[in-house]
Amino acid sequence: MLKINHNKWSDPFLTVVLFILILSCHQRPHTLAYNEVIIGEATTIAPKSKAPNFVLIVADDLGFGDLSFNGSKQINTPHIDALANTGVNFTEGYVSSAVCSPSRAGFLTGRNQVEFGHDNNIGGTQEGFDRAFLGLPVSQKTIPDRLKALGYINGLIGKWHLGDLPQFHPLQRGFDEFWGYTGGGHDYFTSIPNGKGYKTPIQSNYKTPDPITYITDDVGDESVDFIKRHRNEPFFLFASFNAPHTPMQATEEDLKLYQHIKDKKRRTYAAMVHRLDINVGKIVAAIKDSGNSENTLIVFISDNGGPVNTNASINAPYRGQKGILLEGGIHVPYIMNWPHTIPEYSIYKKPVSSLDFAATFVELAGGKITDEDQLDGINLLPYILNQKKDMPHPSLKWRFTISAAIREGDWKLVRLPDRLPQLYHLPSDISEEHNVALDHLEITKNLLKKLGEWDISLQHPVFMEGHIWKRVQLDAYDKKYNLKQPD
Repeated sequence: MLKINHNKWSDPFLTVVLFILILSCHQRPHTLAYNEVIIGEATTIAPKSKAPNFVLIVADDLGFGDLSFNGSKQINTPHIDALANTGVNFTEGYVSSAVCSPSRAGFLTGRNQVEFGHDNNIGGTQEGFDRAFLGLPVSQKTIPDRLKALGYINGLIGKWHLGDLPQFHPLQRGFDEFWGYTGGGHDYFTSIPNGKGYKTPIQSNYKTPDPITYITDDVGDESVDFIKRHRNEPFFLFASFNAPHTPMQATEEDLKLYQHIKDKKRRTYAAMVHRLDINVGKIVAAIKDSGNSENTLIVFISDNGGPVNTNASINAPYRGQKGILLEGGIHVPYIMNWPHTIPEYSIYKKPVSSLDFAATFVELAGGKITDEDQLDGINLLPYILNQKKDMPHPSLKWRFTISAAIREGDWKLVRLPDRLPQLYHLPSDISEEHNVALDHLEITKNLLKKLGEWDISLQHPVFMEGHIWKRVQLDAYDKKYNLKQPD
């Protein structure tokens, strides 16, 4: 029989040690604050009996500061918050472009889209360019192309925005099932059989589409149906929401929840984000109900920063918005969730990119990425699990029409056509309010040189949006932005 000498535990130091050991045996409370936990010791990936599923949930034009886990005091997003709480929150998560179409071209291929000429947004093209090239170049492999070769069923529900012509259609780009629309946006309540623009008919290759109820709900419901139908086979679901992109339309039920917000546009926006959150919850619940929670990697992201003028979004604490390369245009909510593989309450603080999705998914599915693939992204899981401790990306680079930018470590340089370069030290200037280019000339010259060398190596755009957008984008660098959360 084990005997305990009680006199030994009268020592105060040993008492404290025992108390700490007892506490460590208990599960962490779900109210634990993010800043209390970062990635811990190296973790091994448990062997899986079957290939993992991938669910990529993309919000459209969502403001960084408009989720409650990112500090919103006005909009409650419990379902998206829960994904972050029970997975990993990437506090330095970026997309590869500040607008919809090129951002999607990047994360669906794993390559920086400007390297294959998809620099501009799709919304018509400048005269002199061949409309046959107005879409994601057919030379580029997509995530579903790569996963299909590994035995996956691939579905896109919602927005495409990578070309309307037949050669660019989702069903020609690796997707087996498509329910949605090929343009850049859609009316939330209405589609017309012969409609144009935001009222185009919903397309589907596996069913006759029902009339739209509220398109955010419809994307959620169709995503749930996809998960149910394919629960017994490996799948990739791209749940591509329209919300909270314009037009500003919300249900009366949701508007009542935010009637305390005086500004009509902001009130509508909050209601739209609320409905988005509900449908994220639907998708997560469907995965759990299908018995696939522990075998499904869920990713949540916005395709770019919020366009504060058009939808009343808030990117606080970041300055800038959709269309420009300040943090407010490219620094987005970025979550990965995989129960029993990615530890709960994890935070990853090194810069990562949406370009990392392709390599992550393909390698986890059992495929290989080689140098011949020319991907710019990497498999993030070894970094999340602390198996690799170096920087995932020594630098990140962007080019979008009139502007270009580079981030290297703590420093970020933005290049514009009408002024000296802007240099920001992000840890001490998160809102990019203090240009220190002249105070750190060597850093400025070094980053400007690297950015320029990369820029001249890129091919020309294969299509170009109207020139009027150049002035809009340049002026957006000089606007004042709300850097604090409203009550």
